[in-house]
Amino acid sequence: MYPRRYLIALGLPGLIWVAMFVTVALYALVAIAVGGVDPLLLTPVPAWNPLHWSSSWLTSVGTDLKPFSGPDWVVFQRTSIYIAVALAGSILIGYPVAYYAAVCAKRSKGLILALLVAPLVVSYMLRMLAWVGLLSPGGWVNAVLVPLHIVPSQFDWLSGRPVTVVCGLIYGWIPYFIIPLYASLARFDTRYLEAARDLGAGGLQTFLHVTLPMSKQGILAGTVVVALPMFGDFFTNGLLSGVGSTAMVGTLINTYAQSQTDQALAAAGAVWLTVFLAILLLPYLRSSARATREVAR
Repeated sequence: MYPRRYLIALGLPGLIWVAMFVTVALYALVAIAVGGVDPLLLTPVPAWNPLHWSSSWLTSVGTDLKPFSGPDWVVFQRTSIYIAVALAGSILIGYPVAYYAAVCAKRSKGLILALLVAPLVVSYMLRMLAWVGLLSPGGWVNAVLVPLHIVPSQFDWLSGRPVTVVCGLIYGWIPYFIIPLYASLARFDTRYLEAARDLGAGGLQTFLHVTLPMSKQGILAGTVVVALPMFGDFFTNGLLSGVGSTAMVGTLINTYAQSQTDQALAAAGAVWLTVFLAILLLPYLRSSARATREVAR
C-alpha cells in the first residue's frame, strides 16, 4: 500500500536508536570483556580491534560457572531458583487478574488497567523503599501478622530472607507480566468458551483445553518480559536483603563493576549473562514465529 521508501523512512529512526544505544553499547561491553587491564591504574583497557581480543576474562568467569564448581555457579543457581519461584508467583497472581480484566470486567476494565499502570509511574526505587518501611520490625506487615501469631514479635523480614527477595521480585515486575497477558486475552474469542460448554465441558476442562492453550503466547510474552530483567536485577536484593547469602547474578556483576580491579570481570560476566538470556529467548521467538504463520494461514 505504501512505497518502500516510506517504510524505510519510518523504520530508520528506530534502527538508528538500536544501533547507537544497543549494538554499540553491547560491542563496547564485549570489547571490555575481551580486552586487557592497565598495569598501573588497574582499569580495563577495551580491545576495539577484534584481532586483539583475548578470552582470558571470559574463560575466568566461564570456569566459575561450571556446574557444581566455582563460586559464581552457586550464585547463578540461587538466582535461577529465585526467578523460577517469582515467575510461578507472577503467573498464579497475574493470570486471574489479566483474565478478569480482559474477559469478565465490563465497566471496571478501565479502572483495573489504570491500577496496573499506576505503579509504573512511580520510580522502582521508591516502590522498593516503601516496602522497606512496610517490612521493618515495626512496620505494618508485622503489625498485621504478629497479632495473628503468624510470625513472632519483632520479626525482621530484611535480614537476608529469600522469601523477602522473591516477594520483592514479584511485586516489582508483575505489572510487566500482566499487561502483555491482558493484551493476549483481550483478543480471545469468548465464543470458544460457549462452544466448549455446549459440548459438555466443565469449567476446569474448558480452562485447560481452551483458555490456557489460546493464552500461551501471552504467558510466554509476559514470562520473557519479566524473567530477562530479573536476571540482571541487583537493586531488589540489595535493598531488601543486602547479605551475601541471597546475592544474585546482578548483584555479583554490580559488585565487580564497582571494584576498580574487577571491572573487566564484570563485563565478562555480563557477556555470559547476555548469551544465556539470548538462549532463553530462542524458544519464545520460535513459538512467536509459528503463531504468526498460523495466523497468516
